[in-house]
Amino acid sequence: MLCEGLLERLREGVVVGDGGVIFALERRGYVDAGKWTPEVVVEHPEAVKQLQREFLRAGSDVIQTFTYNGTQDKLTRALGKNAISCQQIADAACRIAEEVAKEGDALIAGSITKCASYKDGKGKAAVQAQIRSQLELFIKNKVDFLIAELFFHVEEMEWAIEEALKTGLEVAATMGIGEKGDLNGVSAGECAVRMAKAGAKVVGVNCMFDPDETVKTIKAMKTALDDAGLSPFLMTQPNGFFCPGAGKYGYLSCPEFPYAMEPRLVTRFDVHRYARAVYDLGVRYIGGCCGFEPYHIRAIAEEMAEERGKMPPASDKHKPWGKCLETSYNEFLRKRVGRDYWEGLIPSSGRLQPPSHVYDLSPENDL
Repeated sequence: MLCEGLLERLREGVVVGDGGVIFALERRGYVDAGKWTPEVVVEHPEAVKQLQREFLRAGSDVIQTFTYNGTQDKLTRALGKNAISCQQIADAACRIAEEVAKEGDALIAGSITKCASYKDGKGKAAVQAQIRSQLELFIKNKVDFLIAELFFHVEEMEWAIEEALKTGLEVAATMGIGEKGDLNGVSAGECAVRMAKAGAKVVGVNCMFDPDETVKTIKAMKTALDDAGLSPFLMTQPNGFFCPGAGKYGYLSCPEFPYAMEPRLVTRFDVHRYARAVYDLGVRYIGGCCGFEPYHIRAIAEEMAEERGKMPPASDKHKPWGKCLETSYNEFLRKRVGRDYWEGLIPSSGRLQPPSHVYDLSPENDL
């Protein structure tokens, strides 16, 4: 498949996305969870490269540039007047992504995100000017395609798609919404239809909700697209933390966000179930976002091994569904081999007390 573009790969079968770089790097000590800015690509490029290499080895067909929150306004606000420039961020992030992608057969995706101008009510021209400033950096660095991701208002997404299409690159569009729709009350199904009509060839959701909610959301999107006679490719990249009942703000409303989310973390077996569920709904771009570590991406690649005709390199030391335990010295561990055991297991958090907080369904934020 070398040198084929995104749409060609999707027509042939499953494309496995990568995982949650920014969350993983925060846990590793390279990202400030109050700012969530990507200066690590300049300060510690080897850390980013190693993580992205692990995603590639786990089965990722796409390496996204780590440019989230890398616009000049966000960098200046977070880091001060001597902030690393967005040009430096983009150049470093694209260089790292290109180096890693060349180690396999991966595509490079430039990630564009929501703009402060939309929230400030400055209108379409101002928003598209900010989008254009992001796009110019990716054109200069020759990415393979674009992902407009984590938008919370479909109107802003439409403006972003319109501007992104002017580059001549294929555009995937994923909103940070659940089944209830965007923050203006537009349903998930209508969001999907509007993204497709705006020209995105790949549409879906990413990040804010867990795999279970994501399955519900993409199902609603597919139903609306079918009813409208539209057939873009579908894409899902949920976060890796269970947050049922969280409301429109997703995992941000969890009282544990962002520092104590580990008890909510999905297992590799949860990811197997998610990957199969969205595949059966017709999704062909399957990945993860915040909370998805390389072993989660490996679970997607292993679940899709028959469809893809291969296992990922990271499976050389791993057999799905606990089969490595067949060689254990302990008989009680050998009994834990097989899909029936792991698929039916409901993990314990090890905590005997109930949680100390409930959801704040309307957290204050600047989405």
